[in-house]
Amino acid sequence: MFRILMILFSLVATQLPAQVERVPTSQAEISLTFAPLVKSAAPAVVNIYASRVVETRSPFQDDPVFGNFFRDFGAGRPRVQNSLGSGVILSDDGYVVSNYHVVGQATDIRVVLNDRREYSARVLLGDEESDLAILRLEGAENMPHLTLRDSDTVEVGELVLAIGNPFGVGQTVTSGIVSGLARSGTATGNARGYFIQTDAPINPGNSGGALIDVQGRLIGVNTSILSRSGGSNGIGFAIPSALIAQFVDQARGGKDRFERPWAGMSGQPVDADLSESLGLVQPGGVVVTELHPQSPFAAAGIEVGDVITAVDGQAVNTPAEMIYRMSVRGLGAKSEVTRARDGASATVSIAMLAAPESPPRESRVLGARDLLPGLRLANINPAVIVETGLPLAAKGVVVLDPGPYGARVGLRFGDVLRAINGQEIATSGQVPAALRAAGARVVLEILRGGQPARLRFRV
Repeated sequence: MFRILMILFSLVATQLPAQVERVPTSQAEISLTFAPLVKSAAPAVVNIYASRVVETRSPFQDDPVFGNFFRDFGAGRPRVQNSLGSGVILSDDGYVVSNYHVVGQATDIRVVLNDRREYSARVLLGDEESDLAILRLEGAENMPHLTLRDSDTVEVGELVLAIGNPFGVGQTVTSGIVSGLARSGTATGNARGYFIQTDAPINPGNSGGALIDVQGRLIGVNTSILSRSGGSNGIGFAIPSALIAQFVDQARGGKDRFERPWAGMSGQPVDADLSESLGLVQPGGVVVTELHPQSPFAAAGIEVGDVITAVDGQAVNTPAEMIYRMSVRGLGAKSEVTRARDGASATVSIAMLAAPESPPRESRVLGARDLLPGLRLANINPAVIVETGLPLAAKGVVVLDPGPYGARVGLRFGDVLRAINGQEIATSGQVPAALRAAGARVVLEILRGGQPARLRFRV
């Protein structure tokens, strides 16, 4: 019986396909590794040491009651504030991108390459809202640099590497995947807009470092991590390379402040409840709630109540995403904007323009002989609205700097001056004469944060 079983087993074995076993034939098959990629990309990622001089302020300095009693208590003294971060070289002539919160307002910037070469650098263009800054290395040439990849081609699930200088311990590399796209309003600090989300650890000091794909191309600049514990066990955010490309173009064009297209509108995301009331099939997009008369959207036929669903074929679901898409397009171009109205969809072409200076701002500073000397004012126009963060409907004259005497009577930056002793103020040129005619008792009628207020003082 045993002999018969052995014969049957041998017959079955001859019918089964042979499993071929072989040894690895290449180094890549022996060990899958990111080492060649890191070796190629790491020289373009730099460490940045920035310092600035700041004035310390007494806690009683602006107090109307205790300010005089504690005039010399805790007097302000200059001190040096240091920051540590990372940056990425983008060209052979030494253009570097980093975060604004790393180098913004720095008086001294030192950049160290991973081969220990050091360069002084200066900020060419910075923008606190986007948390991006473009630097230029002094005397740099033939620098290692990374190529920008179009971040719109990045997909969730792609392998990525984050390179930076966490905790000041030297350059390190972490790996992960792209875990989300079109994340807006989730980064820390003042940064707003659109972010690439990754699970690659981004620790303190990684800010401004590179997020690269498996071909060594830059897809984003690391900016923050969202973590409940404060450690690296959270989700990281990177500013997409498409926006970085616009920053580089403007820096090379001689701009020292990032100029983004002006929408001249406000809106809100469309959720499930709102989509039902608007008659939409599903939630999504941004419903227009207010339009400035000079808005390019209004000029193209967009109306209040329309839902903006896409910009240049890319879906938008928050106002921040829409502004990001416009910023990537750049000034002087045109964007194809898709809007929904009464159940029908249409695409319109909208010019990407800067906020207009119309009417002229007529900025003026009151002189030494004027009441409230040093008070700086301007007529409100779209450009001033953008700079001061005023509502779209704001009109009249805005306080740009209260000056020492204006601050004492309670004026603040952004206050809208409506009237002086009952005389309505429409332009900045009316203010000096109105103050002279006010007499010994002065009443300033202002709008602050949309709320009316009155400031009374005696001369």
